[in-house]
Amino acid sequence: MQHPLNISMLLPMGISHTYWHVIMTFIVLLLTLLLGTMAMRASSEVPGRGQNVFELLVGGVYNMGVDIMGEEGRPYVPLIFGIGVYVLFSNWMGLVPGFLAPTSNLNTTIAPAVVVFLTYQFIGFRKHGAGYIKHFMGPVALLAPLMFVIEVIGHLARPLSLSMRLFGNIFGEDLVIIILFMLVPYIVPLPMFFLGLFTGALQAYVFMMLSMIYISGALEEAH
Repeated sequence: MQHPLNISMLLPMGISHTYWHVIMTFIVLLLTLLLGTMAMRASSEVPGRGQNVFELLVGGVYNMGVDIMGEEGRPYVPLIFGIGVYVLFSNWMGLVPGFLAPTSNLNTTIAPAVVVFLTYQFIGFRKHGAGYIKHFMGPVALLAPLMFVIEVIGHLARPLSLSMRLFGNIFGEDLVIIILFMLVPYIVPLPMFFLGLFTGALQAYVFMMLSMIYISGALEEAH
């Protein structure tokens, strides 16, 4: 049975649901680049309030990255921070009237998850060479063939877990806000709006933290 609420009905005529998410994704990318450029140009020796807030945010992400990945992981913090900002703005985009969150589409969430997966595998092989295979063998040589299969399945499940978790949370949140707005406009959806701000930031934080944990695992020595 078809659900009475069809989100595609809320989109402009002639634009498919998937194509509209692509447009939203490009808007998020342009917004991220614009804010990054503005932050670089606005930096000064005597920082203002905006620069202090931005430096506090960046410093917090760097400290979290070093705590999780160690000093060896410091060069990868900019990548994780960039993905986190992209995910954050994508999550919040759905809270703007007339827009949709790109991360409420599974195609959008798979992209950064695959980037993280390929990145930490590359880091592992670059640091350990062929010895990185030991990460998949387990601690007991006799069980190495079985552990290799289990570990490969576990690693392949990581990008699926990252993408599905983000997609499910944002899609469900946007759907609830749309339903509430259609039933009781303006007043009742406001608490969900502020909750969406919090959960959007939380999902971006979880995505960054898990990415750092995966990179940390690739950097450590296998036993």
